[in-house]
Parts: sequence; C-alpha cells; structure tokens
Amino acid sequence: MADSSFDIVSKFDKQEVANAVNSAAKEIATRYDFKNVGASVELSGESIAMKANTEERCLAVLDVVKTHLVKRKVSLKHLDVPEKPRVSGKEYKLDAGLKEGISQESAKKINKLIRDEGPRGVKSQIQGDELRVTSKSRDDLQAVQRLLKEADLDVALNFTNYR
Repeated sequence: MADSSFDIVSKFDKQEVANAVNSAAKEIATRYDFKNVGASVELSGESIAMKANTEERCLAVLDVVKTHLVKRKVSLKHLDVPEKPRVSGKEYKLDAGLKEGISQESAKKINKLIRDEGPRGVKSQIQGDELRVTSKSRDDLQAVQRLLKEADLDVALNFTNYR
C-alpha cells in the first residue's frame, strides 16, 4: 500500500484580506469616534497601511482591521505589526506586513515537534517554505494535524494535498 501524505503550508486568501480591509475602511469612515481624526486604512501590496492623527486612534484602527480579518477567517498570525505607530509629520502611521510561508526556523521547530511527539512511523521533510508529512496510516496523519493545531506555534498553518 502506498504512503499517505499531506503538506503543511502557511498561506492566506488575498481576496479575503482585501475584503476585510475594505469593510474596515467603510466602518472607519462611518464611525463617530473616527470623525475628524484623519483615520484611514488601505491595502498596499503586501502590507496594510493605517493612518490617524493620534497614536491611540491609529491603534484603534488596527483593532478594527483585526476584527474584520477574524470575521473573514484570516489568522492574525499572518500580520507582522510593529510595536507602536511611527510619527510622519502631523499623523501617525502603522504598516502591518502580511506574512506567507513557513520560515526555515519555524519549519525546523515543527519538524522536531512531529518527530518527538507525533506517532511512530510518521516522516516529515522540509520543502522550501512548506513541509511534507508522510505515513502508512491516515490515522497517524490526522493525529499529527491535531498535534499541530493544539501546539502554540507563531505561524498560521494550513493542511493541503491530503492524499
């Protein structure tokens, strides 16, 4: 019998991120507490750009964006947010980058977790920015998926190509 396998990747749906940013922009434009503070949010390439005239309002815009991302089922682990907004002239700006792919360091950590705590006979190998997990038993593969979902990793994981 052939081995069963699946891939571990870290990807997000770009259209869902765009939809979340657009709905957050609409909410910011209509909310009373954002009137006359120059608050705005837009998607620019691989980052979400937020602006407001105070640091607190800028962080409030970030909260609104996070809420809309969660509603669209986009993991917040894809966001790379700086500690605090930077000052640019009279306004505060915050650029939250969007991360895709599993870093080499995280891949090694996941690989070690599977080897140490996963079922016997499960093999995992790093292939670029994703991992391939193989086993003779599909039950073992499902056990590995459960293990990774319960583990507190700093990367959002998706399971694809389940064969």
